[in-house]
Amino acid sequence: MATMTAGSLQMAAMRPCTSSSRRLFMSSAAILGVDVKGASQAKFASSSYISSVKPLRKTLVSAPLKFTNVVTRALSGESEKGVVSGLPIDLRGKRAFVAGVADDNGYGWAIAKALAAAGAEILVGTWVPALNIFETSLRRGKFDESRRLPNGSLMEIIKVYPLDAVYDTPEDVPDDVRTNKRYAGASNWTVKEVAESVKNDFGSIDILVHSLANGPEVTKPLLETSRKGYLAAISASSYSFVSLLKHFLPIMNPGGASISLTYIASERTIPGYGGGMSSAKAALESDTMVLAFEAGRKHKIRVNTISAGPLGSRAAKAIGFIEKMIEYSYANAPLQKELSADEVGNTAAFLVSPLASAVTGSVVYVD
Repeated sequence: MATMTAGSLQMAAMRPCTSSSRRLFMSSAAILGVDVKGASQAKFASSSYISSVKPLRKTLVSAPLKFTNVVTRALSGESEKGVVSGLPIDLRGKRAFVAGVADDNGYGWAIAKALAAAGAEILVGTWVPALNIFETSLRRGKFDESRRLPNGSLMEIIKVYPLDAVYDTPEDVPDDVRTNKRYAGASNWTVKEVAESVKNDFGSIDILVHSLANGPEVTKPLLETSRKGYLAAISASSYSFVSLLKHFLPIMNPGGASISLTYIASERTIPGYGGGMSSAKAALESDTMVLAFEAGRKHKIRVNTISAGPLGSRAAKAIGFIEKMIEYSYANAPLQKELSADEVGNTAAFLVSPLASAVTGSVVYVD
């Protein structure tokens, strides 16, 4: 039942351009513009390709579009000519744990890749039933194309940990899950155990990324959602962030940062985004503000969440109408382009970097 796919149920931001009253957000990260001809790429929640892959669908207009894809550069402090270039996002010497990476097709993967491009060491937590497939694909090179960083090297994932963030401790795991064949051979995968394993292996981390969600009844209207389904959505999609931060905070270095992924359904009605998922995202955003205060006062850790727009990931297709949501957003957005996963990854890299040292408790819209 405890399905944990990286940011799996994040949905498209469907709102007209005239309705937004939020302040615009611009990262001061060093960026490189890459012109891409034709349709842009439809991307959506959690582990995903970054920019240079073929489009998932045609755009709504017949004439080819031309836009700029933003790619985070890992600047070592000097350009090829030996001259300092721009304002770098420098995460060298930092270690990140990204919870919710199960493939290379979502926001979790894009965030991990952007952090790696900025120099961070990457650890990931993968939902237990997806672990073998993910590790096998990595080992066989199936993700090599999407692992490629701007400098031509491949993103290195230092270690993959089995994780089911629905369960805090081994005592919380019911017998039917413990004996499930999909969990056979895996151990130490509850939140507390994973945090302890990371501490034993590496001592500490600097960055914590929550890129996972699940709502077993997401296709049901809220009025038809059961109590069990509603609470399951809250548990997997919002409390899981509280639990991860609670258990990882003691091993996070002061000055570190944590981010999660939310969705506009937290504040606006999105028909079809049911099963309590809109409530879970609202809770996640409220928790972000409270956790920012508590983690900031106690451990000097910043906590932010990214409200990301439409992405046609594999997990999003479970909703059944993600393409329509992408088209709606495309037609009504102020910037008439489809969102690519790397744009969310770039924002995440900025938010966890020293460049955002005074940004905490914020919902940052990338949609």
